[in-house]
Amino acid sequence: MRVIGPSDPLQIERLQRIAVAGPPGAGKSTLARRLCEQLGLPFAEFESFYHAPGWTVRPTWQDDVRTFLESQAWAIEWQGEEVREHMTARAQVLVWLDHPRTFAVTRVIIRTVKRRLGRGPTIAGGNSEGPLRTIFTDPNHIIKDSWRRHPVMRARVRRIIAENRPPNLVIVRLRGQRQVDAWLRGPFKTTIETHQPS
Repeated sequence: MRVIGPSDPLQIERLQRIAVAGPPGAGKSTLARRLCEQLGLPFAEFESFYHAPGWTVRPTWQDDVRTFLESQAWAIEWQGEEVREHMTARAQVLVWLDHPRTFAVTRVIIRTVKRRLGRGPTIAGGNSEGPLRTIFTDPNHIIKDSWRRHPVMRARVRRIIAENRPPNLVIVRLRGQRQVDAWLRGPFKTTIETHQPS
């Protein structure tokens, strides 16, 4: 296993399977979509497998995610406790968006406000978040959830590193948007230009 930073070369000849890890608000979906666009890979937002209308859970979501992961090329958010191990085993690269806690939570707040105003990205299943004011009454409000899950996600990635499993996985640790942009302009772009088939 290699853990590298925003300026380190990927050293992967054909980049095909990428998982993007991070807490809510880190930009997992946005980055995974962008990677797919630049690599010509299929993208499916994780929530589209999981969420059904009314915030219910699609009964086939685990099978659907595993079927998606069995294809040869993809990028997806590193989510879903029941499928995360399989996702990790299949991925060549895990991009770890290890942003500061306040950075990620601030993004969640902005995203929530935009959605309430009809300007943000839609949620799978036609669902919508509650009003921002419910943060005071809803113990599971997305903003509170983002704050709680930040250290949990960090611990999950650190556990994989400590266990060195899977041994061939490359973890790219990026902290803050500047490092994300630098990695996209640098090692990621170089990999595409040097190794990816035309």
